[in-house]
Amino acid sequence: MTRSADALGLIEAPSNLGLQPPRPGVEPGVRRLPEALSRAGLQRRLSAAWQARIEPPEYSEAVDPETGIRNAPAIARYSVELAEGLGRALDAGVFPVVLGGDCSILLGNLLALRRQGRYGLFFVDGHADFESPESSPSHAAAGMDLALAVGRGPSALADLGGLRPLVREEDVVLLGYRDQNQLPAAVGAWRVERLRADGIARVVRREIARLSSQGVRGFWVHVDADVLDPEVFPAVDTPEPGGLTFAELTQLLRELLASDLAAGVQICIFDPDLDPDGRYARGLVDAVAPALEPAAAD
Repeated sequence: MTRSADALGLIEAPSNLGLQPPRPGVEPGVRRLPEALSRAGLQRRLSAAWQARIEPPEYSEAVDPETGIRNAPAIARYSVELAEGLGRALDAGVFPVVLGGDCSILLGNLLALRRQGRYGLFFVDGHADFESPESSPSHAAAGMDLALAVGRGPSALADLGGLRPLVREEDVVLLGYRDQNQLPAAVGAWRVERLRADGIARVVRREIARLSSQGVRGFWVHVDADVLDPEVFPAVDTPEPGGLTFAELTQLLRELLASDLAAGVQICIFDPDLDPDGRYARGLVDAVAPALEPAAAD
């Protein structure tokens, strides 16, 4: 596919509603992700002609008593607002690059696509994010977003717009995770060691072909920065040993975003508070931008 600069749109979604505070009285710093990546050169390199920002509700440390999920009502409202913003971008014919925020922005992005039909999901993450309100010690939606997206969990977040599930389990591909969450058998799950052993390009192409054969209109790409090894990228809230290198992430995204089925991508979880001199922001931009720059698409 050929992706021109004037067909690319940046949407800032700086929500930290899905995370627990790093310490009492302190908000998670992921809300500053868009600005940090901009300073590191992402907007300049992509030259996106279409830009928008969807402001999140006020953060609260309190756990919602009805769902057992922190900030659940605010996340539900924000997901609808984000879906409407993404819908406008899609209607304008741009390829959306959504800059979080935490992983709970996945719900709004998938809601926008679900309104249009059946879409798949490539979930590039160091964690499976398949916790529940009962199993999660943090009660944070960012650890439950994949479970909620496939319709598991409290209806307030798992049945947004009455469209449960936002993505079918068999239309999900999880790449690069290292935690021990149990996943449904229908999910295409590739732990990082298996992904390497089979070859990143081979796995991605095989899974794209599988989703295509199942009748999806396209797929969304979720990128949690903690898919990277903390030895090269520690600026995340829950680093998990044994992750991808920058070069491996670039290769993976090139393969995914070169597909005509790619509908958009989101980047989450990088915390600029853990990157005082900006070195990790620059490293993340250098890993992601080559898959999105106009010259990289062919």
